[in-house]
Amino acid sequence: MSHHIVEAQDLIFNYPDQTPALAGVSFRISHGESVAVVGANGAGKSTLLLHMNGYLTPTAGRVRIGDFLLTKATVREIRRSVGMVFQDPDDQLFMATVYDDVAFGPLNLGHTIAEVESLVAGALETVGMGHLKDRPPHRLSTGQKRRVAIASVLSMSPDILVMDEPTSGLDPQARRQLINLLRGFHHSKIIATHDLDMVIDICERTIVMHDGRIRADGPTREIFTDSELLESCRLEKPLRMQDCPACGNAPADRPSTIG
Repeated sequence: MSHHIVEAQDLIFNYPDQTPALAGVSFRISHGESVAVVGANGAGKSTLLLHMNGYLTPTAGRVRIGDFLLTKATVREIRRSVGMVFQDPDDQLFMATVYDDVAFGPLNLGHTIAEVESLVAGALETVGMGHLKDRPPHRLSTGQKRRVAIASVLSMSPDILVMDEPTSGLDPQARRQLINLLRGFHHSKIIATHDLDMVIDICERTIVMHDGRIRADGPTREIFTDSELLESCRLEKPLRMQDCPACGNAPADRPSTIG
């Protein structure tokens, strides 16, 4: 797929009751970029992500993934290249064992049993979950489920990784492990999140959404130092960029705690 580009042009989406969710969204993401999509609740982040591999169809406008315009005829091909990780891993895990969940995608893509075994082993090793391959997903912690959900996408060898609130519900250690994992991926990544400190660690570019529109699109640190922009979009600076509550001094760009 040529350059693994993701492009939205004048994207409009209204829900069946005509509630507007996206109002003319346009952007272009190139191969290898890590891009955050941030905004308050109801800004349109999750709705936008669901257009990236055809879970939702635009009311108007278009989505292009690499060489393909996203249509009913191309959606299967596009889903080979765009891996979607949902906010709730329970929406993604439904088989009897971890292995079966991670194998589901490659099997449906027509891989041989030997190929599936290799793909599953590699994906589980990447997320550090190989030792739990025979465990039922419902017996995993939230962090473990999220890792398995990521593995179920990686086993299909996507070029683009799309994630909705990947750190939601994780304890601090699981969050740190997930961020370290994502930092090691060389996929193009599109991540919708409220975790702005995670964005600093992973995404060099940030798109700010408000009321279904893009209000800003640029380098992450420039976006996060624009207090007026953040306030108008009902956002706050990442914690590490806020003034110290004890002394009132501005931070000297506190370093990440990610190891």
